[in-house]
Amino acid sequence: MASTAKPVQDQVGRMHAELGGVVVLDFGGQYTQLIARRVREQQVFSSILPCSTSMEELMKLEPVGVVLSGGPSSVYDAEAPKCDAKLLSLGVPVLGICYGMQWITHTLGGKVEPAERREYGRAQLNIENAGGDGASELFTGVASSLRVWNSHGDHVMELPPGFRTVGRTANAVAAVEDRERKIYAVEFHPEVNHTEQGTEILRNFLFRVCKAEKKWSGAAFIEETVEAVRKKAGPTSRVICALSGGVDSTVAAALVHRAIGERLTNVFVNTGMLRKNEFAETLEMLRERLGLRVIGIDASDRFLARLQGVTDPEIKRKRIGAEFIAVFAEEAQRLQREEAHGEIGFLVQGTLYPDVIESISVRGPSATIKTHHNVGGLPANMPFALIEPLRDLFKDEVRRIGRELGLPEEILVKHPFPGPGLAVRLLGEVTRAHLSTLQEADAVVVEEIRRAGLYEKVWQAFAVLLPVRSVGVMGDGRTYGLTVAVRVVQSDDAMTADWVRLPGDVLERISTRIVNEVPGVTRVVYDISSKPPSTIEWE
Repeated sequence: MASTAKPVQDQVGRMHAELGGVVVLDFGGQYTQLIARRVREQQVFSSILPCSTSMEELMKLEPVGVVLSGGPSSVYDAEAPKCDAKLLSLGVPVLGICYGMQWITHTLGGKVEPAERREYGRAQLNIENAGGDGASELFTGVASSLRVWNSHGDHVMELPPGFRTVGRTANAVAAVEDRERKIYAVEFHPEVNHTEQGTEILRNFLFRVCKAEKKWSGAAFIEETVEAVRKKAGPTSRVICALSGGVDSTVAAALVHRAIGERLTNVFVNTGMLRKNEFAETLEMLRERLGLRVIGIDASDRFLARLQGVTDPEIKRKRIGAEFIAVFAEEAQRLQREEAHGEIGFLVQGTLYPDVIESISVRGPSATIKTHHNVGGLPANMPFALIEPLRDLFKDEVRRIGRELGLPEEILVKHPFPGPGLAVRLLGEVTRAHLSTLQEADAVVVEEIRRAGLYEKVWQAFAVLLPVRSVGVMGDGRTYGLTVAVRVVQSDDAMTADWVRLPGDVLERISTRIVNEVPGVTRVVYDISSKPPSTIEWE
């Protein structure tokens, strides 16, 4: 198997050297990659490293600035993640966010304590000396009072020597700085959309404090990623790609195809849990529209057999992940045996950052929310090394990369679809009968969202089949049928999401059609939960 570490290290180092980027040190925060993404949105290169990275390794990258992420720990815990304190004396501008602010305070001699009143969600930030002679560079051009998003249970009680407070909420010190040492810190999260003018705050750090230059672009990402894939795969290895026809895997396949050409074979597996008519329609599109070599495998029987009697969503995901790998391994062996292609040593996946951060702790001690089949659901003994060119990106970034690659717009605007498919939208045991019911209901939802001109305006729209029966009446007779939940959300990155306030007539058409056209369903409900606290998918 080819090594995966060295080409990635080389790529990151080369990008920093050429583009003068910002390093995000990860203390395990759920929003770590979102920080890096917000930096890239300003056309400044960013990379993420563990908080344990040595200063020698960090300074080899010659960063123009360093951001310290949030995290779930308390700085006074025995096992709290730490960074090398030398970072704060190197003269490189530093921005601490949430836990990052607490770590800076604790490390430099201030005091952090558990708060009497924890702050989660929105709060009002008041900036001190806004617009005055001593105004903070971090808040230049920002309103003197704005709503911000908090997620912390500890407060800064005493500042370290040399620091001053530049912003407060009703309950806490919310922003501090030591301008001489170029160290800035905020208790709230400027990277999330819920914080007003958060982008302006990050922009001030990048361009006023760090003096960063706008050198990052989608074209640069494509060039560097293609080169990294070439090095990783080597001159002879063949590669197999788990292609689903969705945005992520299609863009990943296009990138790898650009890197190694005909050494890539794409495999599209019908798990039996795809949308209505999706297997045949997707195969035709991938072959005819994109000209990719795609092998279609109908493995629905074996996947459904693996899920028989299973109701726990984590077990569903893990079994689906293991079965995917088994299918790909068998296909790779067949290709090597029948087509004499040589060893197939790599598997390409369209894994994105939200999949990664919800499934496993990648760079810091982040919390597992749920296992995604293509991340935490993979078996321990893999017959392939992984190539995941989009692993650090969000969906909208992937769509921009797809446009740079010239992919058809109909692919790029497709709504996200979970790797385990309808298995995680069908609560309880997965059966053929219930899958058919869900496919029909889901098709109605998508058709009506398209009919209303909303498909490209919302993030995701789908149906969920619940293990709940309720009494109904049809044709003057009593029924006892299934319940379908409709889920339509808006999001920028899948890290947070809000339910869409659909027009009443659209909801009415969806409900009427599902009850009339989908046998066995007598009740339709609309999900009005946001993320957080809910996830977008039900399982």
